[in-house]
Amino acid sequence: MTDAAEIPASISINTSDMPAIVAANLQKKFGDLSVLNGIDCQIHRGEVVSIIGSSGCGKSTLLRCFNRLETISGGQLIVNGIDLSKPNLSRRSLLALRANVGMVFQQFNLFPHLSVLQNLCLAPQKVIGQSSADSQETARFYLNKVGLIEKADSYPDQLSGGQKQRVAIARALCMKPEILLFDEPTSALDPELVGEVLEVMQQLAKEGMTMVVVTHEMQFAREVASRVMFLNKGQVEESGNPREVLSNPQSERLRAFLSRIHMVLPGQSVDG
Repeated sequence: MTDAAEIPASISINTSDMPAIVAANLQKKFGDLSVLNGIDCQIHRGEVVSIIGSSGCGKSTLLRCFNRLETISGGQLIVNGIDLSKPNLSRRSLLALRANVGMVFQQFNLFPHLSVLQNLCLAPQKVIGQSSADSQETARFYLNKVGLIEKADSYPDQLSGGQKQRVAIARALCMKPEILLFDEPTSALDPELVGEVLEVMQQLAKEGMTMVVVTHEMQFAREVASRVMFLNKGQVEESGNPREVLSNPQSERLRAFLSRIHMVLPGQSVDG
């Protein structure tokens, strides 16, 4: 497949008919530890895919591979038309990837010494060369979108956890990405703050944003995701329609996982 970022600037490439992400026999090792053991998947544009599984199953590692925060050890991975299987990815390709594939982390990763507005303007100015005026206009647009325009001049330590995560989502949107990756975006939040973040994500899903979400929020996976992938020991053990997979798991490991997080399965009482 063509690496879109290697094509001269005078030539455009249409990736709209390609899957957003293609992984074939994807492998990742850390020394002798094998974390991803032959992941095969395709994520299409406009899909919202929730990746679920027990701690240590490879969920976050897979997500980090999608954004080249981790290099893969084997197999093939193509994200937004860029072949990440290449051992020496060009700087141009990496910049194209980072500009078009946004990432929202568990811990927000906001710069504490910068205001909310400055946090949002930094990447557009540094990565894609946006002017100060244009980046501020974009930042205010997305702050308004996540319901935090009044916090533009606040600093991160003046925000609640839910507000920080909404700012982090707005920051990712300021790059106008084609794909958004979320690594357990609500796991660091108090339970009463989870809803405000999920509401923003649900709205993005309705607008057609391609999203890959590592999550333990099964209600979000069931109601918002178009597909759920269950990882076990570095492999995709089940994948499909969330309501079908979560209501009628075929794998004993998935049944055990859902039981541990207190989801009621067919044939079980509420008390388990």
